[in-house]
Amino acid sequence: MTDNTQLPRLTFVLGGARSGKSAYALALGESAIIADGGTRELIFVATGEAGDDEMALRIARHQADRGPHWRTLEAPLELSGALRDADGPGRVIVVDCLSLWLSNLIHAECDPDHACTLLLQTLANCSGAVILISNEVGLGIVPDNALARAFRDKAGRMHQRIAAQADRVALIVAGLALPLK
Repeated sequence: MTDNTQLPRLTFVLGGARSGKSAYALALGESAIIADGGTRELIFVATGEAGDDEMALRIARHQADRGPHWRTLEAPLELSGALRDADGPGRVIVVDCLSLWLSNLIHAECDPDHACTLLLQTLANCSGAVILISNEVGLGIVPDNALARAFRDKAGRMHQRIAAQADRVALIVAGLALPLK
């Protein structure tokens, strides 16, 4: 967690699997609520879908971790629309996660580059604070198949575009935040 309870308009949180990204982002959102005396609204935008029992358990665990003070919206594909619907002054929106959203787009044969452009346009117009979470997948070995390599490349390009627009970027490793921007 950070000592700075002033939440910028756009925060981007990156890290590996089970690195503590979600916990960090939720704590940022909740610290903004505490800092302003509880007048902000917390909204969680989930991009995951329970395609199997293991994913359903992950989703349930994330919901329990958030607690009842978070309002949840589901947006496996239409993230820009969900952000427009959720946005408003005094709101804190956490999106978990962009890499899963990218995977959903690819699986649905949508254009990820166009969707990312729409997302960036939407983020530029948000009046509340937005915290985006994504898995950093480019730090491992080169994948052995074309689909995995294409996903890694698309994720890397998406991350660069979002980081360029973000006010704050943090890399989470072993539950610790490394400020990048």
